[in-house]
Amino acid sequence: MLSSLTDPAGRRISYLRLSVTDRCDMRCVYCMSEHMSFLPRADVLDFEELLRLSRVFVRHGVRRLRITGGEPLVRRDIGFFFKELGAWLRLPEQSGRLDELTLTTNGSRLAHYAPILAQAGVRRVNVSLDSLDEARFTRLTRRGKLATTLEGIRAARAEGLAVRINTVAMAGVNDDEFDALLAWCGEIGADLCLIETMPMGDTGEDRAAQYLSLEAVRKTLAQRWTLEPLTYQTSGPARYVRVAQTGRRLGFITPMSHNFCATCNRVRLSCTGQLYTCLGQEDGVDLRHLMRGGATDAALEVAIQQAIARKPTGHDFLLDAQAGIVSGPQRHMSVTGG
Repeated sequence: MLSSLTDPAGRRISYLRLSVTDRCDMRCVYCMSEHMSFLPRADVLDFEELLRLSRVFVRHGVRRLRITGGEPLVRRDIGFFFKELGAWLRLPEQSGRLDELTLTTNGSRLAHYAPILAQAGVRRVNVSLDSLDEARFTRLTRRGKLATTLEGIRAARAEGLAVRINTVAMAGVNDDEFDALLAWCGEIGADLCLIETMPMGDTGEDRAAQYLSLEAVRKTLAQRWTLEPLTYQTSGPARYVRVAQTGRRLGFITPMSHNFCATCNRVRLSCTGQLYTCLGQEDGVDLRHLMRGGATDAALEVAIQQAIARKPTGHDFLLDAQAGIVSGPQRHMSVTGG
């Protein structure tokens, strides 16, 4: 392995979130505007380019790779891509082995792909699900079908995949469902992770009015559920407790109320080859331009190292519900990669 990627704050980068498409078959209210203009296909990295960049990161110490979008499973031949990456899970460490390959999905195509993912070596998936009410689910996704996502979750569990349900907590929208989601996750054997809404891009929604501090949510849930402290942690930012009544984990991702920047070990690579070292910053490095301009792997490594050297100590998200202030990157989450 070559030298590891370490930023000025001493944080070692071991986790890459890799977007394979900006396209999605839903238009979730916190992620996209209802009428999105998607990128020309020529702007999106092909699988060979995605694999090449991934190899560079793995050679420099990245051990966990999460495939994101948009919705990753809408991309044609995505099964082939997972198969290629899955082979890296079986390599010797000195040959650039991955320790974990995971996926974030809306579940719409998970029923079909669950066996393919399991065969590739994926062991856990995150599924975005913000409501168990059919009408509300359709409104929040603007075109999703709850039954299809639930079928995908069942298929993943049947293949032995660990499932974490990701729920964006929104005041006055789905804050009356957290108890039902906790109970349901216990029934199906899944973990639940609540996420504070983040101001990224114009989605046509009032994120300031919808903002909900998960510190308050946790206190409220603790009145009805026994939440036991855990040291368990994945490579991501969630902080977990165990729900005694169900035996499952409950995670909290709190970019607004209690940021987790001090322990950030992640960078994001967009489907266009933009490397973002911080979700809440606009600064990025165009690796596609370098690669398509004939850059060698050594030149790409230098560009990546230089980007990591500029990784900020924290993000600049600002969301003040009382003042109605919302500040964050202008790009949509779907463009960055979730």
